[in-house]
Amino acid sequence: MQPNELIPPGIVWLVGAGPGDPDLLTRKAERLIAAAEIIFHDALVGLDILDLAAPGVELVSVGKRSGRHSKDQGSINDLLLAAARAGKRVVRLKGGDPSIFGRSTEELDHLAAAGVPVRICPGITAASAAAASGLASLTLRGLARRLTFVTAHARAGEAIDLDWDALAAHNTTLAVYMGRAAAPEIVRNLLAAGRAPDTPVMIAVNVSLPTERLIRGQLSALPFLTAAISDDDPTLLLIGEATRAAAVQVAEASITDRAAPSCRAR
Repeated sequence: MQPNELIPPGIVWLVGAGPGDPDLLTRKAERLIAAAEIIFHDALVGLDILDLAAPGVELVSVGKRSGRHSKDQGSINDLLLAAARAGKRVVRLKGGDPSIFGRSTEELDHLAAAGVPVRICPGITAASAAAASGLASLTLRGLARRLTFVTAHARAGEAIDLDWDALAAHNTTLAVYMGRAAAPEIVRNLLAAGRAPDTPVMIAVNVSLPTERLIRGQLSALPFLTAAISDDDPTLLLIGEATRAAAVQVAEASITDRAAPSCRAR
């Protein structure tokens, strides 16, 4: 199949760009990026991935980062629709997996209502990449039977609306996306719901990139551990006993902070 045959004119592909390392793209995602005529991409999609696009492709940044929005969601929906109606081969490139906190449903519904076909290419989500970098499992037989993904993003001035009693269950691994700024609130609610203060945590910063840092500690220290992380550094929080398994791979310490190489051969 020729690259352009992957994306007939007037179809929109929602493509997962993974956590950042180009080698963690799926083979299909790489082919779709190469076949696109116009790519609408998130702010966190790096140049190494955008460089896989064909020469002359139109690259449109529509990203949202640390509360700074280059385009609101309604405008993004309209841009996708206009490009599809113009007969373009359209890729909407999203960090991680499009179906995990990617607002894909809003784009799908908007395009479907206008009769535009949409397809999804999944990607590796940050939680999977963080566990891999930390030599950990997201589940652990007998100790972590449940895995829950949540986002700590809330409107300004609003509390995070989550079922804290369920999230505090001792047999749950909790992956918190966009959780850096909300760390004090997360800890306060989990402790109040009964989660142990010494529950292991692993904080993944810039996961899968050459600038990756993994920080380990205990739940009670989470606000302190995240305090020095920049607003511009994408951060994922992993909370639960499964993260303790990774501790045997590193020197015993309350905090392990290291720069990890990308999976990409260099």
